[in-house]
Amino acid sequence: MKKYKLDQVFGPAGHSAGLLLFLAGLIISFFSLSGLILLVLGAFVGFTSTFTMVDFEKKKIKYSTHILGIIPAGHWMDITSGMKLSIKKSDKVWRAYSQTNRTLDVDNRDYRIILYDENGKEMMPVQKSATMDAAKQELEKIRKELDLEVF
Repeated sequence: MKKYKLDQVFGPAGHSAGLLLFLAGLIISFFSLSGLILLVLGAFVGFTSTFTMVDFEKKKIKYSTHILGIIPAGHWMDITSGMKLSIKKSDKVWRAYSQTNRTLDVDNRDYRIILYDENGKEMMPVQKSATMDAAKQELEKIRKELDLEVF
């Protein structure tokens, strides 16, 4: 079984803010129980992320959100012979606003291996890579392991 980390659910700004809240809650919880609220909120915002898990032996795949970084929420799907894989360029922009209404844009460009169903409809991302060459190499490995076609 292989596990691929995809994204932070709340983006880079949410991840940083969540870590800050988590650390503040950790320190405050030594002195007051109200710090536990910050601790849990910070852990939720800072550590919640998405993953894809592929079981190559059983030919199953699971796209899941790991709440608090440890509690997986998702379900397993069987991989059938009609499914296909492809590489797709991803251009995500995460935007955060400061108190002075200034915007902070964080560009997140990568290449993702996408799983398609029998009808050519996009189902889920499987893996992400920083470069096209790395994505092609990983696509070939996954394609051979799962015995799928490239779309």
